[in-house]
Amino acid sequence: MTTDSTFRCFGGPDDPLMMRYHDEEWGVPVHDDRRLFELLVLEGAQAGLSWRTVLHRRDGYRKAFSDFDIAAIARYGASDRQRLLADQGIIRNRLKVDTAITNAQQALAVQREFGSLDRYLWQFTGYKALRKRGPGAMADLPAETEESRAMSKDLRRRGFRFVGPTICYAFMQAVGMVNDHLEACFLAPHR
Repeated sequence: MTTDSTFRCFGGPDDPLMMRYHDEEWGVPVHDDRRLFELLVLEGAQAGLSWRTVLHRRDGYRKAFSDFDIAAIARYGASDRQRLLADQGIIRNRLKVDTAITNAQQALAVQREFGSLDRYLWQFTGYKALRKRGPGAMADLPAETEESRAMSKDLRRRGFRFVGPTICYAFMQAVGMVNDHLEACFLAPHR
């Protein structure tokens, strides 16, 4: 674990959960379908909110959404929707809850077609992590890229929702498809 005085893109001693997320997860390549789906759902849930808000509810999401078992979520019906909308451990937004279920159904179709969600999603970066030194400030990071626009367009074509290019770029950063830690960050990639 890093020391509290180490420069990070975000997170710090005042929020140990955000600090651990930054230090141990953000920008680290993920290839597990369940984890990929989890982060796709959570990035969609973040729309209009802060990542801190969503991250602090992640355990609640895991409990409420069958630990992100894609097949289980794809089978959710009306009673599950009502249960989720009453669950104080998640963001209780009907559109976002419905989207998680719809996206699970679409993820199953992708798994059937490509063999895995991993194989499908990582094609947008040529099956490798794009490593580049980030800018000097978070405000200078791009909101979207050519790769995130391509991913967004194809996901929407397949019926996924809450997958605009900005959400896709945040997802790509979260799952390590892109590593653009700020240049002063101790995790910044070196050329």
